[in-house]
Formats: sequence, C-alpha cells, structure tokens
Amino acid sequence: MELLIMINACKIASSSRVTAVIPCFPYTQQDKKDKSRAPISAKLVANMLSVAGADHIIAMDLHASQIQGLFDIPVDNLYAEPTVMQWIRENIVEWKNCIIVSPDTGGAKRVMSIADRLNVEFALIHKERKKANEVDRMVLVGDVKDHVAILVDDMSDTCGSMYHAADKLLSAGATKVYAILTHGIFSGPAISRINNAAFEAVVVTNTILQEDKMKHCTKIQVTDISMKLAEAI
Repeated sequence: MELLIMINACKIASSSRVTAVIPCFPYTQQDKKDKSRAPISAKLVANMLSVAGADHIIAMDLHASQIQGLFDIPVDNLYAEPTVMQWIRENIVEWKNCIIVSPDTGGAKRVMSIADRLNVEFALIHKERKKANEVDRMVLVGDVKDHVAILVDDMSDTCGSMYHAADKLLSAGATKVYAILTHGIFSGPAISRINNAAFEAVVVTNTILQEDKMKHCTKIQVTDISMKLAEAI
C-alpha cells in the first residue's frame, strides 16, 4: 500500500515516468488457480501497480518468469545467479566437488544453468504435497554420494522442504549441505527448522532484511545484491 501511494503521489505531482524497484515481488507464488475459486493474487498486484501509475517494474528472481506477462508495462526480472556463483567460489573450498540440487522440479532450469557455468553435476528432488506448505514425500533424482550438496532455490517460506531435503541429501551420502536462497521469507517455524537442520550455512540475499532473523540463527548468512539493482537502474 505504501508503494502504491508513493507511486500515485509521484504521478499526481506530474512526474513523466515512475519505475518501481521491487526486489522481492509480493504474492508471486499465487500466479495461477491451483484449485477452484482461488485468487490469482500476483495478477491483482500487477493491476494495482499499473493503476497507481507505475511505468516500469524492476524485480529480482520472480517465482515464475511468466509473471512478467501479467503486466502491460515493461518488467525487468533480474537474476541472483551471478551472486550465487560468486558466493560458492569464494566460500566453499571444495566447490569443484559440489553438486547443485534443486529442492523441487520447478527450479530445475535455474540449477542446470548454475551447474553448467560452474562445470559441476546437478540433481533434483521431486516432492509431492498433501496441501500448501506441507510436503508428503520426497524422491532424490541424481547421485550426491561423497559430494558437497548445495540446495539452490528462489524463495523459502516455512523451510519445510529445505529441512526435509537436507535430511534426504545426508542420508544419500552427501558430505555437507548448504542452502542458497534469493528470498528468505522465514515465517512460522522456519528459524527453528534451520537451527535443527544439518546445514553448514543458509545463504540469502538482502532482498528482504534479515537482521532480526540472524540474531536467532547463526547459520543465516547474507549476500548483497544492491550492485545488481544499481546496475539495472
């Protein structure tokens, strides 16, 4: 609401063009009707931004790239991929013996791209959900034995999938498990799950402020994406 009001204030003050920089775009997971009478909230947010007067949107790692099609104005979807690869090279000594893992089939493209550019293997976890935010069972596709496993995802909310994925990878023979996320939402039991899980570190970008969460969890590390946004602007 604050953003919409500020955009509108700029428009009625006769600004010729308004660009909204939204690093973590809200409601991106509600981009389709997964059951009857469910809202498509991402479309609603897109409509509200357009009606308020935004002429251009800059976002980072949209949950689904097709969200760009919900807008009738230009949308720049920036990728955290270069920042992720830089962190891996600088902070994981044995990164050449790592395997990049997607915690769901939807992130397979992202994981394949990072694995190709690092010249390492990739794997993915197929999960079946009973209902939203609750995972029923997981199947690992790929061999992680004697490798450092790096889980890469665009966002994590309650961290249920990440928690179970870490257990799955360790039981499949991974030596260490790291998690790298673009948007760390960390709601509900997320922090206690991270503390109890076997992660060496959970790395998130600062699209969402993490200072409070870091006080309660030493495993969370933050990498800065402000230069990517500055470059785009």
